[in-house]
Amino acid sequence: MAQVNNNNDIKYLTPIAVDTKRKKYCRFKKNRIKYIDYKDLKFVNEQGKILPRRITGTSTKYQRKVAQAVKRARHLALMPFVADCLK
Repeated sequence: MAQVNNNNDIKYLTPIAVDTKRKKYCRFKKNRIKYIDYKDLKFVNEQGKILPRRITGTSTKYQRKVAQAVKRARHLALMPFVADCLK
C-alpha cells in the first residue's frame, strides 16, 4: 500500500489512523446530578461488576455514590451479585 519515490519518501495511499481520545468527564458533575438512583444499571458490566473510574470517567465522590447505589440494589435483590453466565 505504500509507494516509494526516488527521494526515499514513503507516501501512504490511505490516511494513517490516529486515535484521538476524548477527554473523560464526570457526567454527574456535568449534568448537576445530586442523587444517584439505585435502580439505574448503567455503571455495571455484563458480569455484574461495577465499572472503574478509569473507564467511566466518574469523579471520586460520585464513584463512591455509584458503588453504594449498586450495593443497595444488590441487597434489595434488584440486581444479582453474580451474572447468570457465571453461575
